Amino acid sequence: MTIRVLLVDDQPLLRTGFRMILEAEQDIAVVGEAGDGLQAQEQVRALQPDVVLMDIRMPRMDGVEATRQITGPGRDGPAKVLVLTTFDLDEYVVEALRAGASGFLLKDAPANELVQAIRVVAAGEAMLAPSITRRLLDKYSAHLPTGEERMPETLSTLTDREVEVLKLVARGLSNAEIAADLFVSETTVKTHVGHVLTKLGLRDRVQAAVYAYESGLVRPGGGQ
Repeated sequence: MTIRVLLVDDQPLLRTGFRMILEAEQDIAVVGEAGDGLQAQEQVRALQPDVVLMDIRMPRMDGVEATRQITGPGRDGPAKVLVLTTFDLDEYVVEALRAGASGFLLKDAPANELVQAIRVVAAGEAMLAPSITRRLLDKYSAHLPTGEERMPETLSTLTDREVEVLKLVARGLSNAEIAADLFVSETTVKTHVGHVLTKLGLRDRVQAAVYAYESGLVRPGGGQ
C-alpha cells in the first residue's frame, strides 16, 4: 500500500529536499505541497493524504492551528499529522500534540528517520517515545492544569487496571515495561491500552500521555 504524503513548510527548498528523500521510497508518494496552514487545509480536503508532514512556524496559519483543523473533533479523514520542529523542546510541540499531532520529528533528523517516522504514523502509531512526551510536559508544566481541577468524568469509564496502565503510559513506560510492572503479559497490556484509547476517544499513546497530565491523573515532575 502506498502512503500518500502532503508536505507543509513555508520554505520551498526544504519541501524539495523532503520530496527527494521520500520519493526514493517505493511505498511513499508525495501527493502535494503547501506553504502555510491554510493551504494545508485545502490540500488535505482535495488530496486526502495519509500523512501530513507539518512545519510549526508558518505565515497566515501556523502548524498548530492547521493540525487542530485537520485532526480535530468531527474530522473523519484519514490524515495523520507528523510535526517538524527545529528544536526538540520547542514550546509549540506540546500544543501541537494537544491539537492532534501523532508525533514530532526534528528537521535535521537523518533521512532514514524521516522515512521511518512517516511509516510509523501512517500505521496509526505515535512517532514520539512516551518518555520524550513526559520530558516535554514536565518542561512546559506551566501550560498544564495545577491539579486543583476536578478530574474529567470520562476517567470514570476506565477500570482500575486501565487507569493504572494510563498512568504508566504517561510515565513513559513501554508495553513490555508495563507488563513487567503489573505482572501481566505484553498482549494484555496492549489490550488495556487499546481500551483506554477507545474509551477516551484518543488517537495514540502520545495523546494518552497528554490526557493523563491535563486531567490531573499524573502531575508534572512524576507525581500522581
